[in-house]
Amino acid sequence: MDIHELTQRFTGEFGSEAAGAVRAPGRVNLIGEHTDYNDGFVLPIAIERQTVAVYAPRADRTVRVASLQQDGLDAAFGLDEPIEPGEPKWANYPRGVAAGLVARGQTLVGCDILFDSTVPIGGGLSSSASLELATAFALLAAADSTVDDYELALLCQKAEHDYAGTPCGIMDQAISVMGQAGRALLLDCRDGSVRQVRFDDPGVSVLVADTQVKHDLTDGGYAARRDQCYAAAGKLGVKALRDVDAAAIAAAEADGTLAGKELMRARHVVGEIRRTLDAVEAMEAGDYAAFGELMYGSHASLRDDYEVSCEELDAIVEVARGCEGVCGARMTGGGFGGCAIVLARTDCAGAIAAAVADGFADRCGRRCPVFATRAAAGASVIA
Repeated sequence: MDIHELTQRFTGEFGSEAAGAVRAPGRVNLIGEHTDYNDGFVLPIAIERQTVAVYAPRADRTVRVASLQQDGLDAAFGLDEPIEPGEPKWANYPRGVAAGLVARGQTLVGCDILFDSTVPIGGGLSSSASLELATAFALLAAADSTVDDYELALLCQKAEHDYAGTPCGIMDQAISVMGQAGRALLLDCRDGSVRQVRFDDPGVSVLVADTQVKHDLTDGGYAARRDQCYAAAGKLGVKALRDVDAAAIAAAEADGTLAGKELMRARHVVGEIRRTLDAVEAMEAGDYAAFGELMYGSHASLRDDYEVSCEELDAIVEVARGCEGVCGARMTGGGFGGCAIVLARTDCAGAIAAAVADGFADRCGRRCPVFATRAAAGASVIA
């Protein structure tokens, strides 16, 4: 829905005219999965799918939120009373962001906000972070205020921890606010430092294939793996798995310090951090064949050692690997469903997208949506 149509819907929803509009993108992570909460490195891009929010300040201290993706499940809360999680659950993301801004001492005003999103919910493309950043930008714009990008990312991350119950790392919120068009973001999740890596070669495209298997990162699988990583780091005597290398993991396996799931999780994380740094070198050299091999290695590790892939994700990667013009493919996001990405030659992208959808249908009994994206800009005020 375009901005004009959305502002008309806003008037119908809230009975007043919208004052402005903001946007915040979803993301795909090119490589570096489940490394962020291990103080590692990630390499995401912001995508062209996004959450748009139109808003208007209110005369009172109430925030009302509605979403075109959550028909009839509206919510309201006051800024002068404790903001608690509640129903509907989707509104806990805006609640958490508002609570974080208030706790920070930000001067907010009451606000009506209507959201519309093209980021698939539960698809591993960070619909939650795009909703959080769109909320933050709308509330700040209504109050004529701003917050530093990385600080805002941390605030939105805390909102997801405290109000949605997902112990996510910082990657999703950081790329949603700090992304740049034509750039991938190398983010050091230990100190928050970033490096914008050029990724605007017109000869290379990113295809996103959605399994439409919906994952729920609050169901315990994500948290269990995070805890296993922390336990492994503790047994190795380090702050985080970022602080060890493959040789240390092999030694810990040999002497029995690590075994079972903790060994598997640590082996993935340490290998994935190395793959991410190697991938940046390949990207900067324009060596997309090497980048693609690192993507395949990442997927295999996520499937076998981290155990977060699934039959549908594996099918996309396997079909893509057999297509002419494909550099690499892997699952992206937290896993347990969601999306896979394919790095492809642009001149072959259309044929590859069709082949992936057809091959997926042969294996899974239905076609999967496939769309192309380029590296897009982070959150912004648009009207």
